[in-house]
Amino acid sequence: MGHQQYYCFHCKSFFVETKGTPLYHKHLSEKEVIKICRLLVEKNGIRSIERVTGHHRDTIGRLLEDLAAHAAAVNDYLLREVKLDEFEVDEMWATVKKNKRRLSPEARRGLTKAMPGCTTA
Repeated sequence: MGHQQYYCFHCKSFFVETKGTPLYHKHLSEKEVIKICRLLVEKNGIRSIERVTGHHRDTIGRLLEDLAAHAAAVNDYLLREVKLDEFEVDEMWATVKKNKRRLSPEARRGLTKAMPGCTTA
């Protein structure tokens, strides 16, 4: 399932195409992440998503933390590419906040950028 690895001739380092995204260091495909997001829209809990997808609840919890940290980009992606409407996306963020009561400061800042006026951290 690997991701494309690139080499920078300027800084002489390797990096992968998912660096700086919620998929970085994840063994989940984009389809699986979208499926988890759709289940969150339906107000499924972490354990429910664990049963449906077969992924461990800690994996799902870490994914939620990363999604919250990159909330603005994830929000745009879900609205444009996955064709969810604003209410569904806002409902997903509300579920993320409910399921992950102790979000990191970075994730809290990310959530405030997701839907100004609708979602607050």
